[in-house]
Amino acid sequence: MQVEFIEYFLLFVATFIFVGLLTPLMRKVAISKKIYDLPNSAHKTHKEPVPYLGGVAIIVGVTAISYAAAIYKDFSKADYFLLTSVLAPAIILGLIGLWDDLQSLRPGPRLAIQTVAGVFTAYLLISQDTVGNPTGSTLIDALITTLWIVGICNSINFFDNVDGGAAGTVAITAMALFYLTLQNDQIFIAALSAVTAGATIGFLLWNKSPARIYMGDAGALFLGVLIATLTVRLKPETGSTLTSLAIPVLLLAVPILDTTVAVISRISRGVSPLQGGHDHLSHRLIHRGIPRKRAVLILWSGSAIAAILSISLAMG
Repeated sequence: MQVEFIEYFLLFVATFIFVGLLTPLMRKVAISKKIYDLPNSAHKTHKEPVPYLGGVAIIVGVTAISYAAAIYKDFSKADYFLLTSVLAPAIILGLIGLWDDLQSLRPGPRLAIQTVAGVFTAYLLISQDTVGNPTGSTLIDALITTLWIVGICNSINFFDNVDGGAAGTVAITAMALFYLTLQNDQIFIAALSAVTAGATIGFLLWNKSPARIYMGDAGALFLGVLIATLTVRLKPETGSTLTSLAIPVLLLAVPILDTTVAVISRISRGVSPLQGGHDHLSHRLIHRGIPRKRAVLILWSGSAIAAILSISLAMG
């Protein structure tokens, strides 16, 4: 199957417009149903209630455009299964996240569900032989893939703590991933990366500071599983296995660093790592007197620099 560059661009634009138009509609639904992120916890930093359901717009946009493109390109049954094997776990976690947005699940059950989804996704990737850097051991591949998916899923969720932070960072990662996979002719991942970039930037129109809507756990968990799955399938053409493994880590370096800093901070204080707090990178920048918008730009810049380094590493 051949895909022209203009087709990738159209995928990006179509998803950008779709999500950009759907997000304000979901905002109206959230307001009418009184579905808000209330500033009623110590770790919340916003002062006024902000509508949720932005994640629903992202999920619907990515799914609708992806399957519409599959129909247009006349996918085979095998291709449909491949597409579904990537999107289904992300959609399931997104729905769990939506449940959490509406009912506030406890951290333990939520982590258990994420782990099950990670194991399932790892099974699909290994059974299809689509892990980008297999070790040769099915057990080790399964452990690494599961840990990666669960870890990145939580990192994106944790990183969604400041207006535009998570959406912008995932967009940067998706664009870098698109470039890398385009160079390696990994058509399927390149197409989904273009769709993901379009969806997150379309949502960012409404989520940039001051945010008029949040993606919530629905969007964060969906994007977390999706970007984790796409990066674990990346197979850069480098001469070193260590370099190949380093590239996905660089692509998501800032969310990973953010989670690491927060978790170490909480453990050192005798607090559960799953408990919310004001110890994320964004909070630390803001506490130093940096305005919120500038703090977000710093985080985006860090993600862009790491993405450029990953590309340089792959091209070198």
